[in-house]
Amino acid sequence: MITVLIVDDEPQLLRALQINLRTHGYRPVTATDGASALAAAYEHRPDLVVLDLGLPDMDGVQVIAGLRTWSQVPIIVLSARHGPEDKVEALDAGADDYVTKPFGLEELLARLRAAERRAIPAPETPVVTSEHFRLDIAVRKAEVRGELVRLTPTEWKIVELLVRNPGRLVGQQKLLLEVWGPAYAKEVQYLRVYLNQLRRKLEPDPTRPRYFITESGMGYRFEP
Repeated sequence: MITVLIVDDEPQLLRALQINLRTHGYRPVTATDGASALAAAYEHRPDLVVLDLGLPDMDGVQVIAGLRTWSQVPIIVLSARHGPEDKVEALDAGADDYVTKPFGLEELLARLRAAERRAIPAPETPVVTSEHFRLDIAVRKAEVRGELVRLTPTEWKIVELLVRNPGRLVGQQKLLLEVWGPAYAKEVQYLRVYLNQLRRKLEPDPTRPRYFITESGMGYRFEP
């Protein structure tokens, strides 16, 4: 069942969308402000987001920007703002579509179906083999020179994010949000501690990392 996060501070509209989406086979999850929307997105990992821009605690564009630091979930803006500058700002921030209020249910459902079709499928779970180690993400099995090495669940989350983006910088905030959640978005010391642990377990020389590279002040990169 497709999970849709609906973010709107109008109780009647929220209730109507819940009922109608459930009737059409979706699983609705709701939030009435920006902070709870970001928390719900992290907790429920929705397949689609329907987002109003006029929220009581922050602008919806800020919610879009927050989601885009760690997620590529399709976002459909549902807003009473009709100005072209509002649409451009939301789309530039990372929204996928923009529907103005008032709207027809059939139009919204069509936009949801289109967003589903455009959604990027999850990449295949990789097996990474290097000169020094082998990592099987699917079964969470790590071997260093043929010997099993135990990684903690948190270490596996970090490893998976990095190896799924070989050669690309993964930002500090993205790692913190994906691994620990929104409440830990500024706890960069967590990353230092866990990356040092990973290097001690996987790198041939932890003091001169070959595979798990630090980009100072920005994030980390996995070099195959």
